[in-house]
Amino acid sequence: MIIDSTFWVAISFFIFIGLIVYLKVPQKIDKSLNESIKKIEDDLNNAEKLKDEAKNLLSEYEGKVSKSKDEIKNLIDKAKSEAEKNIIKTNEEFHKIVENRKKTAEEKIRQMKIQALKDVKNLSVNIAISSVEKIIKNSIDKKKLDKVYLSSIEETKKILKNKSI
Repeated sequence: MIIDSTFWVAISFFIFIGLIVYLKVPQKIDKSLNESIKKIEDDLNNAEKLKDEAKNLLSEYEGKVSKSKDEIKNLIDKAKSEAEKNIIKTNEEFHKIVENRKKTAEEKIRQMKIQALKDVKNLSVNIAISSVEKIIKNSIDKKKLDKVYLSSIEETKKILKNKSI
């Protein structure tokens, strides 16, 4: 039999396989692969848990966002309502103030009119009295003048009292 290089390659191959089996390389590779698989499975499980937690957190925050949007909408609606009420209230108060000022001005005008009429009456009476005095002084003697003057004054006082009452 001829021992050639193929024979030695085959023997080397069997020795190499024997050494691998003897040194338990396949079990070590299997153990290493199993550990890697277990680690990957654990990582996947952790990733799934994290994913579920993230989904839960996302749904919680979406709920909170939705609630906060509703609250903001309610606050805006309340603010609008309050603003409208305040505008109406301010408008009513403004109209009341204007109406009060109008009434006050009308009352002042009425009082001024009454005062003006009194002033005109008094001035008219004074002018009439002075005119009568001048006429009487020029046309009547002193004794008659005094009598007429006193009676005119008394008569004027009576007329004014009756009109004032």
